[in-house]
Amino acid sequence: MNAFNPELAEKIKRCGIIAVLVIDDASKAVKLAETLLDNGISAMELTLRTNAAIDALKQIRKYVPEMIAGCGTVLTPEQVEQVHEAGAEFAVAPGLNRRVVERAAALGLSYAPGVATPSDIELAVEMGCRLLKFFPAETSGGIKHLKAMAAPYQHLGLSFIPLGGLNAANLKSYIESTLVGAIGGSWIAGREAIAADDWAGIARNAAEAVAIVKSVRGGMV
Repeated sequence: MNAFNPELAEKIKRCGIIAVLVIDDASKAVKLAETLLDNGISAMELTLRTNAAIDALKQIRKYVPEMIAGCGTVLTPEQVEQVHEAGAEFAVAPGLNRRVVERAAALGLSYAPGVATPSDIELAVEMGCRLLKFFPAETSGGIKHLKAMAAPYQHLGLSFIPLGGLNAANLKSYIESTLVGAIGGSWIAGREAIAADDWAGIARNAAEAVAIVKSVRGGMV
């Protein structure tokens, strides 16, 4: 069993960046998705930290279908069912909960649990997960910690999505590693920027991040 659809994982890897978003007003969702797409980011994670997240997901799936749209902060089996029904293409969480992994697998929803220790990795692997969220990345030791932690498991073909403390200044050090499928970027479209309709600022952040990834991965993005 693979908890994350390999074809979808490859699409996210080709993008190299998942924009991680906290959105308070679902009416801004379509403009946000279009702005990210126009500047090279084709994957986004809508965190379930606000009541608008599910409605925002539905709007994006309906009006911007080319965007790979999933949900984050999925903490319960009930939330797995909710985001699956709303059309999420994937789900992620900051930690690892067996009941959540099992429910996602039962529904066929691609799911990446959060890991920060070797024990986390081993439990995730036991449950069939091969794409893992490394969180919180920077405060856990950054790319240096990820390389050391993942070394004993290299033969398993694991791939990681680091999130937490990443920005334009340290993005390159992560994306250069073959361990990293894509990075999660919450700075690209911050909550305040979305609320303020700062589409120009979001566009600049997205374009800058994409340029950095392209400088490392060439034409993959």
